[in-house]
Amino acid sequence: MVEVVVFAIAALVVLGGAAGVILQRNPVHAALSLVATLFGIAVLFVAQEANFLAAVQVIVYAGAIVVLFLFVIMLLGVDQADDLDAEPLVGQRPVAIALGVLIGAGMVLVVATSTVTGVPAASERWVRDGEDVAQIGRLLFTDHLFAFEITSLLLVIAVVGAVLLARTRPGPQVDAEEDVPVLPGEVVYEEEE
Repeated sequence: MVEVVVFAIAALVVLGGAAGVILQRNPVHAALSLVATLFGIAVLFVAQEANFLAAVQVIVYAGAIVVLFLFVIMLLGVDQADDLDAEPLVGQRPVAIALGVLIGAGMVLVVATSTVTGVPAASERWVRDGEDVAQIGRLLFTDHLFAFEITSLLLVIAVVGAVLLARTRPGPQVDAEEDVPVLPGEVVYEEEE
């Protein structure tokens, strides 16, 4: 009975957060709704005895990724209002709605036609004894070593690419003869001759 109550509460938090991500007009509020969704998913992982995934969900996604989102939102400016009526790509909304309906119908079809019994697969090598971190480590460094190394190589390439893109070029970054606009409220000092 307790598991059902925990699942129901976590599912409501996940769905409410997901709806908040879509419906909130303020990007900061949408990011905070995403945090609620990620915490709800972490609770669902704990209910499934996947403690390592729950910890990773909170630390990596709810912590690092959402903080990165908030930095980007603050960097771009939350006080700037976008014109939602203007459509930069013609026909993107009907295509997005059609794809959403198609994906939703596919999910309903998968749930309706599948048989979920809860019985572990015959090939499952997962033992539910509470030592999920040791089992994940063993599987990563034995059966899935190649995929693990490819993933680490991709992450290294992404880091090197980000460093190269963010690197400043030697020499002056601003044209000395270019007029710099004065912002409202900014004090302009006269140059001494």
